[in-house]
Amino acid sequence: MSECLTLGETMAAFTPGRMGPLRYVQDYGIRVAGAESNTAVGLAKLGVSAAWVSRLGNDEFGKYIRNQLRAEGVDCSGVKFDPEHRTGVMFKQTSSGETSVFYYRENSAASHMTPEDLDESLFTDCCILHLSGITPVLSESCRQTVEAAVRLARKHGVKISFDPNIRKKLWKDTDYTPLLRELTLASNIVLMGLDEADTLFGTRDVETLRTQLLTGGCIEVLALKDGSNGAWMADKDQLLHLDAYPCRCIDPIGAGDGFNAGVLAGLLQGRTLAEAGQMGAVCGALATEVPGDVEGYPDSDRLSAILGGAQTIYR
Repeated sequence: MSECLTLGETMAAFTPGRMGPLRYVQDYGIRVAGAESNTAVGLAKLGVSAAWVSRLGNDEFGKYIRNQLRAEGVDCSGVKFDPEHRTGVMFKQTSSGETSVFYYRENSAASHMTPEDLDESLFTDCCILHLSGITPVLSESCRQTVEAAVRLARKHGVKISFDPNIRKKLWKDTDYTPLLRELTLASNIVLMGLDEADTLFGTRDVETLRTQLLTGGCIEVLALKDGSNGAWMADKDQLLHLDAYPCRCIDPIGAGDGFNAGVLAGLLQGRTLAEAGQMGAVCGALATEVPGDVEGYPDSDRLSAILGGAQTIYR
């Protein structure tokens, strides 16, 4: 069985062969992209067994995604193929160092996930269930699926990891702030950006967030991501700042998922809070140095070789 179980939508991602508006692009590469599966790939590369649960269309893109994730070492036995709905697709556009993303995911197979898609046996020997705030806002049935996964995790003593990963384009006319706040507070490990913390809890102040989130609730580990400014790691006993690992950013998409993978791998391997944070910082930075979401994630040998360069400042 897998040490970490993830749940969410993954799409076929088309990346342009040149910079500029997509109307002028004539050649594309195809990759796999999805927050939760990205984290699963990052974990697998670091030697942590990971499984991913979702629905894919019974189409060529769905089979491509399944095959690619399997090749990266991710357990896809919990993936269902939907004959009635298609696999989601996205296109990336790059210009002057900036990346824009265009989604074609409405009514996708993943948006039709239901609690019945969850195989309880996947939870029995699992250590961490990793979720994001993307999945529960895709549809009502996806929200119910996430809530069912949380109940199964609690039933089997599985720790819950949550990244709000706020995508307001998906919210449309609904305010999902209360739902994502509730899921955050129900989790044991929280991995979120400071901007997301501001949206959900009304502050970017690290000390305030630590006091608010780590006092008297479920949260045991809190990671606060701040892009090129580094990240903060906290538990009930300590708060520490991690410098961003130096990198030459080409494509920032996937960095947060890589950070999550590094932190979760460190925690699962029994590393200290500082070491887990350093692993996250390096994985997140390396993700940005190549096109694609997961192609830059390091394996355990490369990560071990470069960890010594990360600096930690304690407060």
